[in-house]
Amino acid sequence: MTTLFSFYWSETIKTIKYYEFSVKDPLGLFIGGPMATIMGAEIEKETGFKAVKGLLNEKGKLRLPYDKTIDRIVPDYSILDTIDYQYPASNAYFAYMTRGCVRACPFCAVPTLEPKYVDYIPLKRQIEEVNEKYGEKKDLLLMDNNVLASPKFDQIIDEIQAVGFSKGAKLGLSLRHVDFNQGIDLRLITRDKMKRLAELPVKPLRIAFDHVALKKKYIEKVELAAEFGLKYLSNYILFNYDDTPEDFYERLKINIELNERLGTQIFSFPMKYIPIKNHDRKHVGKYWNQRYLRGIQCILNATHGVVSPKRKFFEAAFGKNVAEFKKLLLLPDKYIIYRDKHKNNGVARWKELYGALTPKQKEEFTGIVHSNSFETAWCAKYPQVIELLRHYAK
Repeated sequence: MTTLFSFYWSETIKTIKYYEFSVKDPLGLFIGGPMATIMGAEIEKETGFKAVKGLLNEKGKLRLPYDKTIDRIVPDYSILDTIDYQYPASNAYFAYMTRGCVRACPFCAVPTLEPKYVDYIPLKRQIEEVNEKYGEKKDLLLMDNNVLASPKFDQIIDEIQAVGFSKGAKLGLSLRHVDFNQGIDLRLITRDKMKRLAELPVKPLRIAFDHVALKKKYIEKVELAAEFGLKYLSNYILFNYDDTPEDFYERLKINIELNERLGTQIFSFPMKYIPIKNHDRKHVGKYWNQRYLRGIQCILNATHGVVSPKRKFFEAAFGKNVAEFKKLLLLPDKYIIYRDKHKNNGVARWKELYGALTPKQKEEFTGIVHSNSFETAWCAKYPQVIELLRHYAK
């Protein structure tokens, strides 16, 4: 059994217990993966089964007679043919050229999952083994956590090119692409490294923008990418950590301004922070509240999780400024997700009522709405607040 995120705790424990009687003894049930590595002691206490922690990067870790170094075995690509969901990278090699990370970011599980940084893993043999079993693939998806940290970075770029992924390379009539899927560390980007990345058909170039304090450095690195012709970018935006809603909005808007100035296409992917040992998704950051987090979830529901690179669509989804953005987050779920449907009646009336609130009334209203809990809403002191809260009834 594999485990993923800690916030699937309840479902994972139920599943382990469901299969408890399918094995003759506890050693017959193997539980591994991220959550098992991070919370192995808790899982054992709850279920009685001992977790297999970390990578399967050494022989015998599963205690089986035929147990090889599983981490080096070619993945079973045929699995992708047995599912209804069309995986976006279905025609790609999945590989690593490094493991682990030199950072110790407190919001990240990688230091626990892959504590030792491995600065080079040969790619050629990985590609050859996939070709032998499943045929040649068009793209290359590298799942390295921090490839730029490797002192062998130039060797890595050379090898990627040597196996058929130079800029402009094709498989048949189709252009090939390279995707450093976990992103590159903007703090380690140099002019020389960006120049070398630009020798590859990188699409998209993924860069995280975790905090507004990195604003200057982030802008410089995007400008550098554009200078070398890397104009299709994917941007991870961490929120609900030690940022504010205002910081979050500013980072999104910076991308819109960069797109207009540099001709880039930066697609942002907001990622809500949840502590790596939380049993659920309910964590609320220091500067956030339940309503704001729910509001962002509703916006992303409508945009399929992506923030458009175009100003028109960005402003429609997130507002033209911070004040609009924060007011938008207060709207009832249905007004955010189905804004066009409700704009002439529900949304317009909500804005009218909200705009007419006195400071005291607004204080009572936001106190209720920020909790995103409306069970006692009808006990509000002011009739105007009660009338506005009726819009949140399901």
